[in-house]
Amino acid sequence: MVGWIFWFALIASAVLYAVGFGEFVVIGLEGIWQPLAGDAPGWMSHRAAVVAAALIPTAFCAARFIRTSDGGAVWINVGKVVVYAVLIAAGVAVIVREPGVSVAARMTPFMPGGWAGVLHVMGLTFITLHGFDLVAAVGGDIKSPERTIPRAMILSLAIALAIYIPLLVVIAVAGLAPGDTLAAASRTDPEAMVARAAQQFMGPLGYWLVIAAAVLSLFSALQANLFAATRVAQAMARDRTLPPWLGQVDAEHGTPIRAILATTAVVATIIVILPDVAAAGAAASLIFLISFALTHWISILARGRGTARPGAYLMPLFPAIPIVGGLACVALATFEGLAVPSAGAITAVWLALGGLLFLSLFSHRARVHDATSQALDPQLVSLRGHSPLVLVPIANPSHADAMVQVATALAPARVGRVLLLDIVPAPTGWDPERTPRELANAQDVLKEALTASFQAGLAPEALTTIAADPWAEIARIAETHRCESILLGLGRMDAEVQRPEVDRLVGSTECDVVLLRVNPEWRLEHVRRVIVPLGGKGEHDILRARLLGSLHRISAPSVTFVRVLGDGVQRQAEMQARRELLRVALDECPGPSRVEVLHGDNLVDALLGYVAKDDLVIVGLQRVRRKQSAVGPVAAALARRTGFPLIMISRRL
Repeated sequence: MVGWIFWFALIASAVLYAVGFGEFVVIGLEGIWQPLAGDAPGWMSHRAAVVAAALIPTAFCAARFIRTSDGGAVWINVGKVVVYAVLIAAGVAVIVREPGVSVAARMTPFMPGGWAGVLHVMGLTFITLHGFDLVAAVGGDIKSPERTIPRAMILSLAIALAIYIPLLVVIAVAGLAPGDTLAAASRTDPEAMVARAAQQFMGPLGYWLVIAAAVLSLFSALQANLFAATRVAQAMARDRTLPPWLGQVDAEHGTPIRAILATTAVVATIIVILPDVAAAGAAASLIFLISFALTHWISILARGRGTARPGAYLMPLFPAIPIVGGLACVALATFEGLAVPSAGAITAVWLALGGLLFLSLFSHRARVHDATSQALDPQLVSLRGHSPLVLVPIANPSHADAMVQVATALAPARVGRVLLLDIVPAPTGWDPERTPRELANAQDVLKEALTASFQAGLAPEALTTIAADPWAEIARIAETHRCESILLGLGRMDAEVQRPEVDRLVGSTECDVVLLRVNPEWRLEHVRRVIVPLGGKGEHDILRARLLGSLHRISAPSVTFVRVLGDGVQRQAEMQARRELLRVALDECPGPSRVEVLHGDNLVDALLGYVAKDDLVIVGLQRVRRKQSAVGPVAAALARRTGFPLIMISRRL
């Protein structure tokens, strides 16, 4: 949501600054033409001249961004500051030299439109002050971001205010003719008003200094907004909220060329077809206000849920600043949307379009990729407000270590929890020979499970219950404790003993269900190759992505995605299967991966000839519908006929 809003705001800003650049270039050309050849030709006053002058720097910036990841040239900023310093110094000198100039008289009336006018102007001009947040938009290209970003943001805003406020005062006091007012001068010639004012107290030199300053300012603003917009598009593509190909980085230049070209194409299209640039400017300010309101809200959530990384910048006066700032942004955005209906309409259409595209095209892949991101960085889990709990019923203490390791991968330490469950069969009556022995065995199972967990450096919680039906008790505990996942040890299925109980559990619980079949010596950190057979409809990809991301964080294994096709399939079908596997690998696997298309009429037979004994195989179970079995024939055959480590996953409905 933030990415979509911010991308549009940066695009609209780039359009405004490009068109503004074109306007001042045309004004400058007219100023040069008139003393040399008389009246300027008609084509200079045509809109096509402004459009052409706007497209040239846009294309230049795009070409530059393709070649280098440097966002801007220092000389432009230095040139702007020097020009503004000269203008301010000259204006102050005029005011000091002519004591008859009345500051109050020149700035009266101070608020011609009243407070409503002030609020309206705040909404329209908010876009001119948003430049400080562009620093964060390109944080991925900044060295020492935790130190540089806050300093750069605060200093950029302070420097801008230190320049523009004195400049506006000088223009209002020294740049107006006697009897003229700032409001009247702005209405008469809005584009060249500042240049005319500088000419009033500096002569032709002041006029051309303002033109030069405007051209430099608008070009650097265009460059900054276009650069940030490309990086926002790249980040969204990386998160799968835009097509992934936009996020690809060119190997030669190290830049996201496709994101640059796509963003520049949108900017150029809007420059050509948009007749009402003022409405776009108002919409850009409005949508920036919305994005800032969201940022304030997110900062409150992040501060409350997360733990600050070492060296991170902490907002002072928390939570007063985000509360006051967020409310101010919402209030001003609401006022602006009502005051400029076209801006509100543009914003509403863009948000509706983004929501429609996300839900119809990007939402599922975005959630899959987000599951991988959370597995790689467990702090994201807590920042999302989640604290996943994995239920691990223990029947065989020799497998407790392996099961707790997998459970911790599903619910990483410090952000998730693992609950060991020991179920004691409910006695039908007191038997002095049997009952104490069963209680002692249950205590030994839990003791050995906890001992194995502590030796592995893990600290799960433990619970002992008494129930006549262990499977129903597992479902009850999962529902009572609101568990996210259930991890079960998978026994032999030669006699099909466990399948009905597993089917019942999978069909009755809202949790993810994971079945693990390993030998007692197996260790998760020793896994070097993971085999993922695919052939279903993608019901398990979110859980599988979370598991693969955790495996990469723990042992960084190589992952191979496999699809088995019949011996008689055509070459085209094999190529299509390979493309689908590559797409899944791109979304779900954060580390090294490969894809394989095997041929054969039986998946189990094909895997038996491909999987080594130490490889971990991850397969999906099917959700129970009517009389359908969760542990289907393929999964059951894998459990019966193979001896390699096996994980079966069933995603909750």
